[in-house]
Amino acid sequence: MKGGVIGMVKPCNVARPTTHLAEISHCTTYTNHRTTQLSVKSSWNSDSGPARVAHRVASLDQKWREYQGIKNWEGLLDPLDDGLRHEILRYGDFVEAAYRCFEFDTSSPDYATCKFTKNTMLDRCGLGGSGYKVTKNLHATCGVQLPGWIDRMPSWASTNSSWIGYVAVCDDDKEIARLGRRDVVIAYRGTATCLEWVENIRAMLTSLPDDMAPEKKKAMVQQGFLSMYTSATDMYLSLRDMVREEISRIIETYGNEPLSVTVTGHSLGAALATLTAYDITSTFKHSPMVTVVSFGGPRVGNQNFRSQLESSGTQILRIVNSTDVITKVPGFLVDIGSNDVAKRSVGLQGWLQKQVDELGDWFGYADVGKELRLTSEASPYLTKSDFATCHDLKTYLHLVDGFVSSSCPFRTTAKRLLTGVKQEKQKNLVR
Repeated sequence: MKGGVIGMVKPCNVARPTTHLAEISHCTTYTNHRTTQLSVKSSWNSDSGPARVAHRVASLDQKWREYQGIKNWEGLLDPLDDGLRHEILRYGDFVEAAYRCFEFDTSSPDYATCKFTKNTMLDRCGLGGSGYKVTKNLHATCGVQLPGWIDRMPSWASTNSSWIGYVAVCDDDKEIARLGRRDVVIAYRGTATCLEWVENIRAMLTSLPDDMAPEKKKAMVQQGFLSMYTSATDMYLSLRDMVREEISRIIETYGNEPLSVTVTGHSLGAALATLTAYDITSTFKHSPMVTVVSFGGPRVGNQNFRSQLESSGTQILRIVNSTDVITKVPGFLVDIGSNDVAKRSVGLQGWLQKQVDELGDWFGYADVGKELRLTSEASPYLTKSDFATCHDLKTYLHLVDGFVSSSCPFRTTAKRLLTGVKQEKQKNLVR
């Protein structure tokens, strides 16, 4: 691979029954040269075409529980079950809608809010036929302490509470019948504001509050993510309290029927999705099945946090692009099994392990859940391997759509995914 361009990759000649038309886009950079401001980067390109709902497969019947992870997705990931593929892409559409709804324009008085009303947002984002209805807007607050000189910066730079996503409930009888249950989606966008970037780099692990980990088993999570989940203002409840309030209402309303909660997000949204799912399963004694479908998520917590996630019954499917650096941060990975205990005191390896153990309380992370590992290098249609492209949500949807198995990482017919990109290039040429 030279100059960041992927060499010849020969996709597998595998027929595909259905198509999800995702467009590949680069991270949009907003820069205002007339005011000295930091560039704000997002994994969303506002110039791309309308969102497209993943083609629906036939009735899921009882297989929906397997797709939601009741058997830890055994036998469904390699090769990738086509029904599961469509479910992953369908939830990716909800995350894409969270980006579309967000006001990125820093010159707008509505910056960092939702551009649409609850009743129209899914329609405006191309998901009017999804069968879901938005029931709650969600805001997240950055709890980082601001320095005094921040007052001299533009107002957008100090925005600490932002619209982060929404809760949507399936209320269409036909879709409920197809899914086999009433599904609740909680969808989160990725990092968009300056203070959210600051929270992202607060990588030190911190203990969960008592109301999230009453057993005090030293479960620790990234400080910035927890801050965004638990911080509040006079205007907004914390994201945690908003979620608990809405899930309580939903369980009270629909608790007597088959019900699932799917928490999905990209990047920062993936981290918040993991915290949200854990909070739901540990807060509500009779919670419905809770599943995370995350895209390009960073690490969230330590081994004790992972253990509590597993014991709480939270199902997590992480979609990972191996060339995406965000999935490898923050901190360092600590994953020592019980069979390795005897090795810890031997020679150099034992000494190194001792250093890791001492630092692990603050910077030692553990991956959670089940992983679907993809790679940008498998697609011959991605001609750049830069950070933004590898982390882009649209790249993730493109890779999920093309993946067949570890022996066939991309199928020939996926080339139709580039139709939107070609149109975009033509528009750029005439501007």
